[in-house]
Amino acid sequence: MTAFLVRLRDPAAREPARFGAKAASQAVLAASGLPTAGGFCLDAAAYRMQVEALGLSGAARLVLSAAGADARRHALTMRLGLMEGPIPPEMEKPLLAARSEITAAPGREGVVRSSALCEDRLGASFAGQFDSYLGLRSEADFLTAVRACWASLWSNRALRYMASHDLDPAESAMAVIIQPLVRARFSGGGLSRTAEGGMILSASPGLGSAIAQGEVVPDHIEIAPDGKMIRNETGRAHHEPGCARGHRGRRAAHARDAALSPCLDREEAEELGRLLRRVETVMGEPVEIEWAMDDEGFKLVQARPLVVASRAQVADELWLQHPRLLGQPSGVGWGEGRACVVTCECELGRLAPGEILVTQVAGPALAPVLPLAAGVVAELGGSTSHLAALARERGIPMVLGVLNATRRIPEGSTVAVDGVAGVVRWMPS
Repeated sequence: MTAFLVRLRDPAAREPARFGAKAASQAVLAASGLPTAGGFCLDAAAYRMQVEALGLSGAARLVLSAAGADARRHALTMRLGLMEGPIPPEMEKPLLAARSEITAAPGREGVVRSSALCEDRLGASFAGQFDSYLGLRSEADFLTAVRACWASLWSNRALRYMASHDLDPAESAMAVIIQPLVRARFSGGGLSRTAEGGMILSASPGLGSAIAQGEVVPDHIEIAPDGKMIRNETGRAHHEPGCARGHRGRRAAHARDAALSPCLDREEAEELGRLLRRVETVMGEPVEIEWAMDDEGFKLVQARPLVVASRAQVADELWLQHPRLLGQPSGVGWGEGRACVVTCECELGRLAPGEILVTQVAGPALAPVLPLAAGVVAELGGSTSHLAALARERGIPMVLGVLNATRRIPEGSTVAVDGVAGVVRWMPS
């Protein structure tokens, strides 16, 4: 059974057909001398073996072939079966040995991350569609996280994403990455190539999940093609967004944004920029990364192909006469449409095809409605969030981190979104 579990520094871990592109890229970066968190990866063959042992192969094949309630029932069977089914002793023993090794240092916690065979590909990033778990302390939590990663291949959001890309979940499989938790002082993301040839970095205090989920406005750092930092715009603190209809509490009436000091200084930002360029060279294509910075320096925790934005159209004289809001460029191209302003997930059903969605949080709940939108404007989020990655691969203009967008852009007004320059304009209906 130990043949299914290999160290990320092992040459075998570089095989995406066994361990998924997420794990394979970690192995490639480590082999190239770039800083990573290390750890282990569990072969997708272990997932297939578990599906077979639990008698779930039939339900897996029926998810795509069935329709409506039957398809949902088979998907639920897969999720519950993988979550509740025991891991066989011959698989559990090496997994727990790996956990013991990565958490051997006092206070060290573990991380279990999904690495599906179908994700982290150009045009099919699956950004934010599968589950990962941080800060695992006990053996029970660790084993539950492994089962949950397997089960996330059959989550509703992942199945919707696969359907939009004509992928059959029964033909894929889930590998798993097992790593020590990076005790991050700061975390963020990076885009190795912009329309102008430079780079974009994002940064926020603590772990990077808040950036990925679009829950904060991170620092926005621009690096010129020559590697020099040209801009470092600090992020903003905020209160928890609430629903204007009272579904999740009421929106605070006081100002919710305040400038913070930047996470990275010039020297650190330019060092990270050099690492990002090296990742691009190693991977042989433009990349999007996720990183964390502890007391020892930067760690690269993910690298996937990047859809590079081309220059958006230039705003005509008519648009230049209208109010302008600035944010972080997070999509591709230029879009125009009627503003649909929502303050809660409960209102997303109001979005009609061809409208511009104006919202507060740029989180995973927006992924199913992205195909409808001509563009997206959000008060939170940044250029390297999961939703921004999904927008780039779909060619959707998006600007995130736009202060007070839902208050300043009127419902029904005509809105133009420049997803490359990070500019939003509107005119009265």
